[in-house]
Amino acid sequence: MNFETIGENLPLYLTGLGVTLKLLLLSLGCGLVLALPLAVVRTVFHGWSSRLVWVYTYTFRGTPMLVQLFLCYYGLAQFEAVRDSWAWPWLSSATFCAWLTFSLNTAAYTTEIIAGAIRALPAGEIEAAKSLGMSRGLMLRRIVLPAALRRALPAYGNEAIFMLHGTSLASVVTLLDLTGAAREVYAKHYLPFEAFITAGAFYFVLTLALVGLFRWAEARWLKPMMNR
Repeated sequence: MNFETIGENLPLYLTGLGVTLKLLLLSLGCGLVLALPLAVVRTVFHGWSSRLVWVYTYTFRGTPMLVQLFLCYYGLAQFEAVRDSWAWPWLSSATFCAWLTFSLNTAAYTTEIIAGAIRALPAGEIEAAKSLGMSRGLMLRRIVLPAALRRALPAYGNEAIFMLHGTSLASVVTLLDLTGAAREVYAKHYLPFEAFITAGAFYFVLTLALVGLFRWAEARWLKPMMNR
């Protein structure tokens, strides 16, 4: 192990860490905001709206995220209408395309996670809410979604970890995330083991942090509800 090279390039890895965290937090946040109404449509409503959500989730879950990222960053650029549109300054940005792809991808998985949690709610909770005269909207806000989100915590924790690992794809569209930093160190010093084991160590620590965060969240919000 060439620790001297690792030490010299530590600022580069810290820069990549910032990009990785930025992509992760933005993608998870935007994906969750998008997934909440889609999960409600997926479970509560029937007809064409539910089928459209089904098509969206299965399209993004059924194709590799790398292909989705290539289509967004490289594929859309071949259309003149896109290049001449108001959206081109955004779609020509690698950061925006990575954020958009990651957000849509994690939103598809999160939609199915929350929808599954909604379907798994005990019928007694729904009947109790109806007996109190709650409207559908009030029942969703006060009973269904809070309970479903708590029950979805273990599965959503796994999705957050998968999303963390998925952000490593950002380096293929020129972004200097953790993997991009490792590739740059390798290209400069020809030390693949040191370059990528350092990036792997950063990902490992981030994964441990996410596991600890979601275990705390489950102990705080899920276990008390399950023990009642």
